Amino acid sequence: MHIENLPFGVTTWANVPAEQHPGLMGVATWRTRQFGPVRVRIVEYSAGYLADHWCQKGHFLLVLEGQLETELADGRRFTLAPGMSYQVADGAEPHRSVTESGAKLFIVD
Repeated sequence: MHIENLPFGVTTWANVPAEQHPGLMGVATWRTRQFGPVRVRIVEYSAGYLADHWCQKGHFLLVLEGQLETELADGRRFTLAPGMSYQVADGAEPHRSVTESGAKLFIVD
């Protein structure tokens, strides 16, 4: 990732409009900022959330609250708690999010 032509700025995430994205079960609430080619999000998954797709997008993801289970298409599963993160490249292992209790994430992609 190469970030250029981006002056210093501060984001108050509570002031960023929220968008609802339903999963197969539950809902994801996104607050999104776009900085050139870089998308930065706070994402909150409701309890019982299951993503409606296998994602192929690369991310840096940090769990802020709750517990997140990330399932890879090959069957591997990873459980992340607050303070844990993962990273994956575009077009690498397809993955999807699942959470029983809900989770709040900070994602850069």
